[in-house]
Amino acid sequence: MPTSATAPCLMQAWGKHHAELQGWLIRQLRDTPQAQDLLQDVFLKALRQGARFCSLGNARAWLFEVTRNTLTDHLRRQHLSAPLPDDVAEWPADETEPLPVVDQLTGCLARVLTELPDADADIIRQCDLHGMRQQDYAAMHGLGLPAAKARLRRARLRLKARMTVACAIQISPQGGVATFTPREDSKK
Repeated sequence: MPTSATAPCLMQAWGKHHAELQGWLIRQLRDTPQAQDLLQDVFLKALRQGARFCSLGNARAWLFEVTRNTLTDHLRRQHLSAPLPDDVAEWPADETEPLPVVDQLTGCLARVLTELPDADADIIRQCDLHGMRQQDYAAMHGLGLPAAKARLRRARLRLKARMTVACAIQISPQGGVATFTPREDSKK
């Protein structure tokens, strides 16, 4: 538990960012009481940091990251699973269509993301793969919305250029991916 010396630091940051965090959670969940419960969990996590909380370089970014992770954990726990029916083995197998070429690029995407600068990979993962709003990303990283949009655009352009080379992507006349050559995993 924090000492009285750390409480003012935490309380100041909490007072400054509480409403913004709550608003973000409410928009994500569309359930005010649930958002308030999760926000209480975030406060307890901040409280457990003790003196370390005051040494954070950007308390707002830390609070948003913990809030996002708390929400993710909550949503994972909400996924209910239903048992498979007993006769599932007797069901006819669907004839599966091959994946479109662009959908087959996921393996190449994962490898190329690890080769990008950390800032580029992070914004692509957060905004494009995890669905974070650019405005929320900007807030979490202390950026203005135009700066976040520009950063994402540049990261996408670098990703496209790197994937085109690394995966030998051929573009169709319609502008989509026509073919590509899967890259050998460098760890083999």
